[in-house]
Order: sequence, then C-alpha cells, then structure tokens
Amino acid sequence: MRKPLQYIFGPVRSWRLGMSLGVDPLSSKSKICNMDCIYCQLGKTDQLINERKIYVPTEDVMEEISCVSLHTVDHITFAGRGEPTLALNLGEMIRGIKAIRREKIAVLTNSALMNVQEVRDDLNLADVVVAKLDAGNQSFFEAMDQGKVLDLEEIIQGIKDFRSGFNGKLALQIMLVDQNIENIGQIADVCKHLGADEIQLDTPLRPSAITPLDRQGLLAAKKFFKGMSVISVFDAPLEDYTPMDEQATINRHGNYRKRQKNLKKQFDFRVLSNYHM
Repeated sequence: MRKPLQYIFGPVRSWRLGMSLGVDPLSSKSKICNMDCIYCQLGKTDQLINERKIYVPTEDVMEEISCVSLHTVDHITFAGRGEPTLALNLGEMIRGIKAIRREKIAVLTNSALMNVQEVRDDLNLADVVVAKLDAGNQSFFEAMDQGKVLDLEEIIQGIKDFRSGFNGKLALQIMLVDQNIENIGQIADVCKHLGADEIQLDTPLRPSAITPLDRQGLLAAKKFFKGMSVISVFDAPLEDYTPMDEQATINRHGNYRKRQKNLKKQFDFRVLSNYHM
C-alpha cells in the first residue's frame, strides 16, 4: 500500500491544462499565502506572509515524484495549499522535474510577487504561467484579494515585465463573482495591455464562502474581451477522473467532487435550454 502523498496531488482534469499532476512546493497542513481571497476554495489563510523561503527541500519533492508512475499527464502544475512563488526553491524544483520528466511545467500564481525579478526568473523556467487578475483598480482588488497590503499597479507592471521576457504561454485567470462582476470592463481594459496568450474566466465551483456565477454570467462577461482569446470554466468537457490520493487532492485542490456536481448541473441546464430552443 502506497504511503499518503505529501507533496504532489492529482492528477486532476483541469479545464485549462488537460490532465494535470499538482505539485505543492509549500506542503503545509495550514494554508500559506500573501492573500486571503474572499472566494478561496481552500478556506481562510492561516499564515499570511509575503516573504520567500524554503518550505520543502527540493530533493523531497523530487523523490516523491520519481516514485510515481505517470501516464497520460499533460502538465505538471505548481499550485496547492498556498501561493507557490513563496517557495524560494521554486526554480530549482522546476529545473529538477524538467531533468526527469517530459511533461510541460505550469505554475498557477496569484501574481502578487511578479514585480520581483527573482520570481520572474523562476517563472521563466515554466512552459505555462497562469497569473491571477481579479480587479481593474485598487478598490476592487482590496475587496476581492484581502490580506497583505499589496499595490495592484505594481502587480500589473510585474505581469507586463514578465510578459516581455517570457517565451512560454501566459494566461490571465479572472475569478468572477457578484463582488467584482461590475468591474469587468476595467479588468478587460487592463488585460488588453498585458499581451497574454489567453484569458481564463473562472468562478468558484468547489466549496466556497462566495456563490459562483452561472454559465450565462460568464458568457456575458466574455463579450468584454473582444479580440482576445477567451475561455471559461464552463467551456471544458465534463469528464470524471480519479486522483492517486483523494485526500491529498482535496486538501490542496478543494473538493473536486463538488465541482463536478456543479459543472454537471450547468451542463444539464445547457442541454435542456438547447433542447427547448
């Protein structure tokens, strides 16, 4: 019997990355982040910090990933229970995995540290970077992404600087809820100037303190991003999957079974609507 996974989770069926094996470079029982987003599907932030340090030795992550037999995985994705760029050895981990695996490397980041050159250097090693952008001005930013005092303009400049030197795929993830949907026009205006390869419209389908938008809400939001490549969480095909370690996946990814149920509800609604048209 395999011992419980400590650093990796999944694979999960990602709506934007295909089959994705997660790597948590913080791997703490508590959530470590520099934001405390109102919608976070992992709950409140236990350790609110903005300082990079080594949380997990690189060799421990490498040992665990080397012991797992992977098939049909499209991406190995740094995410998990907190902000992955807080790991000072993020770049070292990416290089180590690339030395032994052929899958593309993705990093999901809340963008808070992208104004730091060393963080941009680490992210440059990835094939795909998904950077969060939930607001178009400081007021909405503070309402959505509560936590450490952060400057949205500095974050936006950090994303812009990163884009100018990054040869991989840059996507901007926008989590849309009732609390920021009225800011969608300004968010779209910011996105136009960042040169991302893709805009990803999301809403919290896993258990969250905030009610998600429905399919029609995200469909209406898409119209603000004319001329840009846009996908939404409701566009992906609905497919079941079974992770290697269910509890490790729920701890770091949220309750994926609830997400599947919410997606199915929206899918069934779409089918019925089309049938009656």
